[in-house]
Amino acid sequence: MTESVFSADSVPMLALGYRFQWEPAQDCFVLLYPEGMVKLNPAAAEILKRIEQKKQTVAELIAELKVAFDGADLDDDVYQFLEEAHDNSWIRAE
Repeated sequence: MTESVFSADSVPMLALGYRFQWEPAQDCFVLLYPEGMVKLNPAAAEILKRIEQKKQTVAELIAELKVAFDGADLDDDVYQFLEEAHDNSWIRAE
């Protein structure tokens, strides 16, 4: 098993060359990059919206999401998404 890139103290950031935005033609949030576009599902958009808006640790990000989603237990889901987004080069850890 590979070691996790992100810990509670990590600060996820959008990777250079990526831009997060609402795309009316797609009716969803997307990540734009020079070679194309990634359409995001609502859960991914909620996480990336927070990463793009302010610099915060993973622990702070999860705490904010728990408030927004009525205390849902989403720690594992957030970490899994962050690892997948990192593997796809969408985000980096600062």
